[in-house]
Amino acid sequence: MLAALLVLGAGSRRSELLPREEAERMGVVWRGNSSSPSSHDLLPAPEFMPANFSWCDHEGRSYCTPSLNQHIPQYCGSCWAHGSLSALADRIKIDRRGLGIDIQLSVQHMLNCNNLGGSCHGGTVSGPYQWIQQISETTGSGISYATSQPYMACSQESQEGFCMYGDWSCGAKGVAVTCGTFGEACVGLSHYPNATINEYGSISGAVAMMKEIYARGPIACAIDATPIIKYTGGVVTGPSTQETDHVVSVVGWGTDSADGRYWVVRNSWGEYWGEAGYVRVKFGALGLETECAWAVPLDYTAPEKKNQFQCFEDGSNCQAF
Repeated sequence: MLAALLVLGAGSRRSELLPREEAERMGVVWRGNSSSPSSHDLLPAPEFMPANFSWCDHEGRSYCTPSLNQHIPQYCGSCWAHGSLSALADRIKIDRRGLGIDIQLSVQHMLNCNNLGGSCHGGTVSGPYQWIQQISETTGSGISYATSQPYMACSQESQEGFCMYGDWSCGAKGVAVTCGTFGEACVGLSHYPNATINEYGSISGAVAMMKEIYARGPIACAIDATPIIKYTGGVVTGPSTQETDHVVSVVGWGTDSADGRYWVVRNSWGEYWGEAGYVRVKFGALGLETECAWAVPLDYTAPEKKNQFQCFEDGSNCQAF
């Protein structure tokens, strides 16, 4: 069973994180690592950490990809996919030294095809990266780009809104698709831009988080989101009120003169919320340091790599059969 509803005044909030028992039944390795020892443990520990560090403002350049909104075109509890994919997209941008058009990874591909328990009704922190590595190794292709599988906020079990009228299964059209013109059927693509990973891991605690972020880029972390539903700005200092129920990406940290160190956190509720889609969370607050995950990009489709297979506009030379 999914976590119980949490009553918030006249409304309610459902946890978007699956309990450990349910996740493990679906095949997720709880807080798993792709190697032993984990490559995170082999990262050199810097002599000191700066008081302020953010990949959104690093050496005069932003390596952060756009903030997204999991709540449109309708509500979907896909924070676990948004948090993990935004952090991975940032790491790809870091690998590209911030050059070129931002690569945005497809949350909908993950909703359609993730066999490790993720849906609009919840997922896990480390499951998304485990799934991407799984398909990277078995198919040679990874997570598709949002331009060939845009976010529709539906998964196979969804009955909300227009979801019951669509096909959210993991066929070729559920991975990458295009529609040529009026009256012609849309086609699934056999070749499509995608990103793979070669390793992933799980960490917890401020020291490990800072080391991983500083060395390799943003990470995905669980958080207690109930206290930030009505957040409008500033540093959130309160402790967690319950178990973590949401996933965000952490892009860095800063230091406030009154509240001390805080995490720079990108949420997936759109830029209308918070500080243009971000929230600052004091070290030790909201359970943010209890469970995080990271992944290292292996390969991705990009102009400078000259690795794109060019498909026709209607996809006819790339149609999957």
